[in-house]
Amino acid sequence: MGEQVFGLSAALVTAFDEAGAIDAGRMVRHARWCLDQGCGSVTLFGTTGEGASISRTERSALLHAFRDGGIAPGETIGCVMANAAGDAIEQAAELLDGGARGVLLAPPSYFKNLSEDGLFGWFTQVLGALGDKARGIILYNIPSVTAVELSVPLIGRIRAAFPAAIMGVKDSSGNWPYTERLLAEHKDIAILIGDERSLAAGVRLGAQGAISGMANIIPDRLLPMIREGRDDQDVHQLVEAVLGFPVTPAVKALVAHRTGEPGFARTRAPLLPTPSEGASRLGAALDGLGAAAAAA
Repeated sequence: MGEQVFGLSAALVTAFDEAGAIDAGRMVRHARWCLDQGCGSVTLFGTTGEGASISRTERSALLHAFRDGGIAPGETIGCVMANAAGDAIEQAAELLDGGARGVLLAPPSYFKNLSEDGLFGWFTQVLGALGDKARGIILYNIPSVTAVELSVPLIGRIRAAFPAAIMGVKDSSGNWPYTERLLAEHKDIAILIGDERSLAAGVRLGAQGAISGMANIIPDRLLPMIREGRDDQDVHQLVEAVLGFPVTPAVKALVAHRTGEPGFARTRAPLLPTPSEGASRLGAALDGLGAAAAAA
């Protein structure tokens, strides 16, 4: 790749005010904390960021707010989750024209049982229209959300067609045999592990880091996993606790607990916040992780 190892990007939660509007100031402060804790970038509009619930106008306004708030464009990655190729092209172009570090590009997901040829055609439309500006593209495999798997051979086809554009793949499949094959065939680009429970094992096989929801909360515990390939069973247990709830609201509950700002727990419909009893259990799990670290 000719670049440094990717490292850690926080899949940034989106903060909402009491009226349901995006709280850009709170997000900028949170992004700065993540970066100061060692994250190389923050990723906006992803799954943890409720990107599918954020309008194009809101996306543009938030990108401007981040620049005005002192977050350099090169410290941001933007996720694009669109069904229409034209929408994906417009969103990706805005990010790239604004100097973003990269674009996390998910496949179209409304139609099901898609063929590899059909998916290849969609990516060809998007990347072909972006032309020479297409760079830093991270293909996003998250079949639990999209119901579309980006097969390892399909990734190879896209790379062969657009070799200068593809920076990496974010693998949020949670499917370890898939991850192993992906690393065996494509570790010359940045393979990023979405499931923190597999992060250290992936790094030991050549993964370059993660775009992680848990980086909103415990980047200090994730960085050794990336830098040293060292497993952390306490992190595994915290992730298991999160997976006992709808994941995005659970991560937001943990951010609210860590920061002491209850507003972070707000979600946008159709998601609902984690109920108070569940949020308390998650907070206790996080506090237990901190206590374990202090005793170590």
